Amino acid sequence: MNERDNRPVLITGGCGFIGCNLADRLAERGERVLVLDNLARSGVRENAQWLKSRHGDLITIAVADVRDPIPVIDAVREARAVLHLAAQVAVTDSVSDPAADFEINARGTLNVLEAVRLHNSSAPVVFASTNKVYGRLIEDSEIALTGRRYTPTSALLADGISENAPLDFYSPYGCSKGTADQYVHDYARVYGLQTVVMRMSCIYGPRQFGTEDQGWIAHFLLSAIQSKTLTIYGDGYQVRDALHVSDAAAAWLAVLDRIALARGRVYNLGGGRSNAISLRELIDHITELTGQEITCRFADWRPGDQPWYVTDTRALSAALGWAPQVSITEGLRSLHTWLDSRFGAAQGNREALA
Repeated sequence: MNERDNRPVLITGGCGFIGCNLADRLAERGERVLVLDNLARSGVRENAQWLKSRHGDLITIAVADVRDPIPVIDAVREARAVLHLAAQVAVTDSVSDPAADFEINARGTLNVLEAVRLHNSSAPVVFASTNKVYGRLIEDSEIALTGRRYTPTSALLADGISENAPLDFYSPYGCSKGTADQYVHDYARVYGLQTVVMRMSCIYGPRQFGTEDQGWIAHFLLSAIQSKTLTIYGDGYQVRDALHVSDAAAAWLAVLDRIALARGRVYNLGGGRSNAISLRELIDHITELTGQEITCRFADWRPGDQPWYVTDTRALSAALGWAPQVSITEGLRSLHTWLDSRFGAAQGNREALA
């Protein structure tokens, strides 16, 4: 390696669920990683300790917030690439505090982009966007109930939503992430930066501390493990495509490793139609996996909730040869194993004896 190649990869939000999995993969292949994280969310300190225990000096953790431009500049200066995942991630929190949501997601992203533009313009930037930039996508009249899931009535959506779908930000979260999404894309066009936007759909897997507001697959599994009543917003027939975090990390690293090909592009990243599942179908899977029935109650739809979203991953596959490898059944099993070891009865007994 030359001196520049040996510089660390900066991961903002690198102690979060996806960020720590990316940091782990990079360190596993011998790369240095600089994590910038404010350690504010539940579980991130545990993820930080996990990374340090596995990789030692290959992982450096800087405790800072992307809303503060000075530590962002300091981190960007020494990085060979930037994976930007730091964000406010809950639609509900964006509705209750849209100003904070904007400052973290939009202003924080602009701080990262400006730091790269002014202080390290050759560093690639890969950004974690969301399928929420597409808004609600289809009206109720354009979906049909088929078994235990909604399906679109138009054959044009058979392969899912492509990057050509019109943007229609819905909810403050959709607006802030959509703003950031467009800034990242435009900094490639206007300033020539090596940026890539990854519009992600329902990533799940180990190290995910799922809550009612974010990380719904882990939240559903955790509810079963802990025998807690689950609240379903809407009717439960809404569909998402689920992507295991190992497949998501593989896609991110493929983009990073082939940045000359990927730069300036926007890619949808999800499990695709073969990994599409409704909330009710997920509950069926969890019941079969755990042998435990989940008690549910229903509540009103939340702002911006999509009755159906499935990712068309063909652009990413064609460009980089990437495709999901982990089925929902296999992925749920891996997540359940981790959650049960962390939150299950055996873990509770160990904590009680400690």
